[in-house]
Amino acid sequence: MTTPTAQPTTITELALTMFTVSDQDAARTFYTEVLGFEVRGDDRYGENGEMRWLEVAPPGSRARLALNPPMGGAPGGGGIGLECTDLRAEHARLVARGDVDVDADLMQTPGAPLLFMLRDPDGNHIVVTEATASAPS
Repeated sequence: MTTPTAQPTTITELALTMFTVSDQDAARTFYTEVLGFEVRGDDRYGENGEMRWLEVAPPGSRARLALNPPMGGAPGGGGIGLECTDLRAEHARLVARGDVDVDADLMQTPGAPLLFMLRDPDGNHIVVTEATASAPS
C-alpha cells in the first residue's frame, strides 16, 4: 500500500536509525563484538569535541545504526529489525554466549516469519528474522 503525497518525494531509502544508549563505548562493544557489526563512523564534534557521533552497521548493509547518549530522556526503549541468513544458527550462537539478553525460544505466530528477540544492554529491542528471497537488498 502506498500513501499519496501532495508532491512526489525524493526520499529513496531508510539510511539511519538511532538508539539512545547510556554508554557509547559499551554499546560499541556490544554491537561489534556480540552482533558482529562494523563501525561506520566514530567522530567527535562540538566546539571542544565534547559530543560524539557513533554509527555501526552489519557488514554490507547500507542502513546504519547511530548510538547516541540520552538527550533529555532515559536510554533504551527503541526497536529495530534485523535479518540473518540462518536464524536457528544465529539464535544458538547468541544463547550459547550466556551474556546476551536473548529469548530462550524461537517464536512464530500465524502469518508471521519465524523470529527471536534480544535486547541490548540499554533495553533497546532487536527482532531477528531470516532473510527471504523477496526481501529487498
